[in-house]
Amino acid sequence: MTDFIYAPPDATPVILHEDHELIFVDKPAGLLSVPGKGAHMADCLIARLRGAFPEILLVHRLDLDTSGVMVFARTPHAQRHLGLQFEKRQTRKTYIARVAGQVQARSGHVDLPLTVDWPNRPRQMVCHDTGRSAQTDWALMRHEDTGSRLRLMPVTGRSHQLRVHMLAIGHPILGDPLYASGAARAYPRLMLHAKELRLRHPDGGRGVTISAPVPF
Repeated sequence: MTDFIYAPPDATPVILHEDHELIFVDKPAGLLSVPGKGAHMADCLIARLRGAFPEILLVHRLDLDTSGVMVFARTPHAQRHLGLQFEKRQTRKTYIARVAGQVQARSGHVDLPLTVDWPNRPRQMVCHDTGRSAQTDWALMRHEDTGSRLRLMPVTGRSHQLRVHMLAIGHPILGDPLYASGAARAYPRLMLHAKELRLRHPDGGRGVTISAPVPF
């Protein structure tokens, strides 16, 4: 997107939970998780948090356009522990999305491999020859005026997975600057929010579930 201008929101990220090992944050839409290329893209969630938590360590990311729950580590032990949970798919992530069109089924499973669309980076695309396995479970919450509200549960964690999978089944996420077109694109933000994250605490292994309110 040659016309992209990075204009991150001024909103202070909301701390959802913090303890001696973890920090859960509600990332606002429009803010990078980590610095981009160039000084003009240095403002990001982890940089804003380092003022209060200089020891903070990255565990995973959310897309620039996606809002919702992110977890950061406060110790190398926690970073390793959480990194393995994400790698072994032991975490549980639930997203809320508003998509174009009236989804007819009550639930479904998308199993379509993804790879980078090199001429159109950062877009991703379905490719059965070179794509990496990508799976998403979804459930219909309700129909809305111009679309449907879905609960999305990614099984894998590929780049842009939810966005490409929804496009592939004919229901692009509203407000998506990369994958939606026409009226479906004409929204003030990407209508995708990381609502809930479940994982095991690095100190003792107890289950932890943190949620962030849906802003749309």
